[in-house]
Amino acid sequence: MIGLHHYLVLSALLFTIGIYGVLTRRNIIGILMSIEIIFNATNINLVAFNHFLHGPGLWGQGFAIFVITLAAAEAVVGLSLVLAIYRNLKTVYVEKMNILKG
Repeated sequence: MIGLHHYLVLSALLFTIGIYGVLTRRNIIGILMSIEIIFNATNINLVAFNHFLHGPGLWGQGFAIFVITLAAAEAVVGLSLVLAIYRNLKTVYVEKMNILKG
């Protein structure tokens, strides 16, 4: 039987992979993908806690849909910023992006 513990372990694993990706990636697209993995780990937690603690309620799923909407908006804004930076600097590597430099 799959219980709450299994979902929490999966979510913690995804969250750890996402944090590792954010901290180690040099490509900004990879960093944005890692942030999406972190959001998915959060969604698993929301739905799992809702299912095992509140049963038939839909609050966890509703919050998960809200987080998915926020993640889509974050992806749009992030990718548009990446395109604007790429047009000016001709790179997507984080080390070479020093926008404050005059």
